[in-house]
Amino acid sequence: MNEETNPETGASRRSGRRSGGRAGRQAARSSAITTRPYLERAMPPVEMLSDDGLAAIEENAEEILATVGVAFQDFPEALELWREAGATVDGEMVYFPKGLCREIVQNNAPKSFIQHARNPERSVKIGENCTVFAPNYGSPFVMDLDNGRRYGTIEDFQNIVKLVYDLPHLHHSGGTVCEPVDVPVNKRHLDMVYAHIKHSDKPYMGSVTAAERAADSIELSRIAFGGDLQDRTVMTSLINASSPLRWDATMLGAATEYARANQACIMSPFILAGAMSPVTIAGLAAQSLAEALSGMAYNQLVRPGAPVIFGTFASSMSMATGAPTFGTPEAGQAISVMASLARRVGVPFRSGGQFTASKYPDAQAAYESASTLLPTMLSGVNFVLHAAGWQEGGLALGFEKLILDADQLGFMEVYARGIDVSENGQAMDAFRTNPHGEHFLGNAHTLANFETAFARSSEADNNSFEQWIDEGSLTAAQRANKTWKRMLAEYEGPGLDDAIDAELLDYIGRRKASMPDATY
Repeated sequence: MNEETNPETGASRRSGRRSGGRAGRQAARSSAITTRPYLERAMPPVEMLSDDGLAAIEENAEEILATVGVAFQDFPEALELWREAGATVDGEMVYFPKGLCREIVQNNAPKSFIQHARNPERSVKIGENCTVFAPNYGSPFVMDLDNGRRYGTIEDFQNIVKLVYDLPHLHHSGGTVCEPVDVPVNKRHLDMVYAHIKHSDKPYMGSVTAAERAADSIELSRIAFGGDLQDRTVMTSLINASSPLRWDATMLGAATEYARANQACIMSPFILAGAMSPVTIAGLAAQSLAEALSGMAYNQLVRPGAPVIFGTFASSMSMATGAPTFGTPEAGQAISVMASLARRVGVPFRSGGQFTASKYPDAQAAYESASTLLPTMLSGVNFVLHAAGWQEGGLALGFEKLILDADQLGFMEVYARGIDVSENGQAMDAFRTNPHGEHFLGNAHTLANFETAFARSSEADNNSFEQWIDEGSLTAAQRANKTWKRMLAEYEGPGLDDAIDAELLDYIGRRKASMPDATY
């Protein structure tokens, strides 16, 4: 159900050990940065389409739902619920009377909700004018400058969770930040959820690769939150459609478990335009809207009021090679249009991130990531998955890119809060008191505001060429390499009650012992 009260949003300060040189200056700056558990946007979202254009896409989506239909594969429970709701079911195909899905969602799904964290100061509000940044999700590989590209391990997973915990502008611990391939497929979800609980107190995501793994995630969360969730939403999960126009049994099973337990589901079409949808933005948008509406409405049939997020992962592909492409203007347009459509439905929206096809944290990675992040912010996205660390088209999480991306997320807070037009922001006292023709460096207004006047990067080098040479001539990636190593060396966890920890480990041990290792 929708939560009416906000979590405690008191500011928290990030403190770190100081050391000499550049690292010491960065640590000193970081310790002075006041952060909040999520962004609250003062700026209005950019609208790329007129109301008439959005209405045309909505009508097309309703036509797709009514006449083309959406498959709910191998999941009889869903088919029966749709029959009872008034849809036409033919085999696995469901055809929806126009307006049915939208009506179900708008009459039941909350406009926003609180995802509670173990630490109440870390709880996030998802929806309305709020933005939450979460890291990379789902990559089988990891990459760093020392070890290159390799399959992810549970140690990599734990280290990423620790880094995200200490990166102040990532509000959410995420979910499958990388795939720990050294743990059997049917058991790794236990270790992943435990890592989020043990090494962080930020909100996190649950497993979706099987219904029983979703149930395990819920049980581990129950233990972590003191034995009773009290109907609180403490997890968000990513439920991907099998685009075009299909929901498979695996995703439906996980969504059903989470909805029953009042846990949030991102009901998200996964589209590379030209392959899983038509090549046009309007065609992609109509299909995405149809898929998302059918998925979100299904969750409301399972449990009215269950929190849902309208999800969209949309990018383009090379028409010459078939390879996915990222950072294209069409992808930015899709984010904007889909955000507008989600606001018209009245539910939170997930999209965007910092995407790149680059294999290395280089100029291509920076350009493509910026070309996704800026439309994400300007469009008013509520939940940003893949906000940091995405590399190689999502096949890898880059440790250095995680650091560089997270640094950029700090700049997004400036966009979110808008322009200060208070008395201090208008700075008229500075004009009145500054001698004509002299610089403002010594002005009282400048001295009162200089510490917070401009966003400052902890990773960029703005020094002279000579100082850059003296400090090792390091590239951005090399500086980020030093940063994540220092952060892991200095990591201090949030703490976990010994009795809760023991109960979690006992549950994990019993569940692992109850089944043989499996590779699927």
